[in-house]
Amino acid sequence: MTPLAAPERSGPLRASIVVPGSKSATARSYLLAALADAPSMLSGVLDARDTRLMRAALTSLGVGFVDLGTDLVRVEPPTTFTAADVEVGLAGTLMRFLPPVAALADGPSRFDGDPQARLRPVAPLLDGLMQAGVRVEHPQALPFAVHGTGAVPGGRVRIDASGSSQFVSGLLLAGARFDGGLDLSHAGGTLPSRPHIGLTVAMLRDRGVRIDASEGADRWQVAPGPISARDEAIEPDLINAATFLAAPLLVGGEVTTAWPRHTVQAADTILQVLAALGGTVRRDPESVSVSGEGVVRGADLDLSAASELTCIATALLAVADAPGSIRGVAHVRGHETDRLAALETEINALGGRVEQTADGLRVTPLPLHGGVFHTYADHRMAHAGALLGLAVPGLRLSDMSCTTKTLPDFPGLWATLAGRE
Repeated sequence: MTPLAAPERSGPLRASIVVPGSKSATARSYLLAALADAPSMLSGVLDARDTRLMRAALTSLGVGFVDLGTDLVRVEPPTTFTAADVEVGLAGTLMRFLPPVAALADGPSRFDGDPQARLRPVAPLLDGLMQAGVRVEHPQALPFAVHGTGAVPGGRVRIDASGSSQFVSGLLLAGARFDGGLDLSHAGGTLPSRPHIGLTVAMLRDRGVRIDASEGADRWQVAPGPISARDEAIEPDLINAATFLAAPLLVGGEVTTAWPRHTVQAADTILQVLAALGGTVRRDPESVSVSGEGVVRGADLDLSAASELTCIATALLAVADAPGSIRGVAHVRGHETDRLAALETEINALGGRVEQTADGLRVTPLPLHGGVFHTYADHRMAHAGALLGLAVPGLRLSDMSCTTKTLPDFPGLWATLAGRE
């Protein structure tokens, strides 16, 4: 694949960007609608590779989808789920959220995905499913098979979710449909990305599920019972929005985007990080604007609550006015690629200095030169490369198509932002 030149920008930005619906919320809404006791209407759904794969997998399991508009979908839950082969692509949400649903079908459902997906951790989720009474074949990694019997006993489950909060969310989402509910505990290292678990808990409660979430004890008790149907509007993906909001820190100007008044996404953490790196944040009732002077400040960032910011924060720190660091993100070594190793390799190849630590990165800003920034089929790495392209002449990205994973027209939006369209 021929590397693509990253759009450059020589002057301050003035842009208003419309970011589509959240991948995390869309995936959860699709799945909960599939498990519900009646059809649901979902508006603002994201149409991207990960959500298409989620929809295709649920369809194969017997769920009905009726498109009623550009981003309006009616989801019709089946009377009983049907065992099927599931293609997960590179989607962590799919490989970790769908096995508990497949366990409710009668028969074996086989899961596989992209070659990189076979390296992503899933064993703790499958271990938890087996503790709940489900037989799983080859439960260490993709490919694996879930042997459903039409019901899941449920009950007490204890897992180590330090590798991904999705292990917790995947079990919680279907827990109310288990015969004995679910009493889930995390036992292990620091639990990452807690806001994502908060999103799961909030969406379950919105659908009438009784769940006792004891955050201090890392324990969640889900009572057995129905999951109520709910018509819902999907809010924008704030991590994707952060990539665009970060641009003024590099070249000056201001970028504005829609921002929900109330959300369980890591909204406050995102804005705090942008402010710590030199942005001026203005929050209105329905939007957020971030302005900058074209100077990134060095900072020590704890991203344990918003690890998806790791790639763009590292790109910003690589051209900052002082050294910085990122911590609390050891688990991103198991994301679409080993993001810590990838960032170290790619930025150092451009003349920078990034060093891995036990749970993050140390970044010492140095003059960067042009070259190829490899994206590793990882949308967040492509976002980082696009940001660096605003500040580093001659930067080329090995692949931009991987951004369709969560943002269908990222190249077009970014070119518009940079004034190239």
